[in-house]
Amino acid sequence: MENSDERFAVTVSKNAIAINSTLSILKLSAGVLGHSSAMISDAVHTFSDTLSTIIVIIGVKLANKESDKEHPYGHERFECVAAIILAAVLFMTGVGIGVDGVKKIFFTKLAADGAANPGLIALAAAVLSIAVKEAMYRYTKFAAKKIDSGALMADAWHHRSDALSSIGSFIGILGAKLGFAFFDPLAGIVICLFILKTAVDIFMDAVGKMTDRSCPELMTDEIRGVILTQNGVIGIDQIRTRAFGNKVYMDLEISANENVNLRDAHEIAHRVHDIIERRFPKVKHCMVHVNPVAADDSKLD
Repeated sequence: MENSDERFAVTVSKNAIAINSTLSILKLSAGVLGHSSAMISDAVHTFSDTLSTIIVIIGVKLANKESDKEHPYGHERFECVAAIILAAVLFMTGVGIGVDGVKKIFFTKLAADGAANPGLIALAAAVLSIAVKEAMYRYTKFAAKKIDSGALMADAWHHRSDALSSIGSFIGILGAKLGFAFFDPLAGIVICLFILKTAVDIFMDAVGKMTDRSCPELMTDEIRGVILTQNGVIGIDQIRTRAFGNKVYMDLEISANENVNLRDAHEIAHRVHDIIERRFPKVKHCMVHVNPVAADDSKLD
């Protein structure tokens, strides 16, 4: 059953698919009619956005599935898997665009295929693409932050990389129209570098979440402060956190008066557990262990 965050993410993604599909067709047509290899490369990049958004939808749906026998801790890491696949698609797209640019510069007579004078339609398409893709980046980034979705954030940066590639296309097409034929394919190579960097950033972020990276230190400090205000807690012996997709698991060791009975020690641990999960929605679960200490510094009820 879909929750509200999943429905919101799917709606955002469906809007992105519709816009990207339309934009890629327009850019491809403008690239062909305007004899611009940079715009054709840009159209391919935009089409890859459509494929990546489909991957995001699948990842978000899988990540929001309830825990089951095979995955007792939940499915949040499927969103990281989606982000890694997205990074791979983006990386391959960038390599393809870069190779095409190098071929055109070093192995093609640019003036012979019309590249020396791309049409104004290609220039207009680049301007349109910059505006649309930047708007999509801001919209998707807002949505990703709202529901704390790594896959959706990766898709947002994919939109931003497309906006940057369109800026490169604009510069390349304009330079070619001014008589510098190599500017058009050179723009494709610059676009390639932007895309590759974005792909690496997305990949590293997803891998960090897949390999039990600790949560931000600021969040740990806030949690520490909350724990120390709880009645019965004398101190904190250890806090360990690990990212699990867009959620966090915690292992806590707190100290309490050695003279309290088992029931009271359990109550202290339960109180800490409940306040952490209530005050910090990103914490999916925290395990609390109580260590006994001398009664001198106790702050029991």
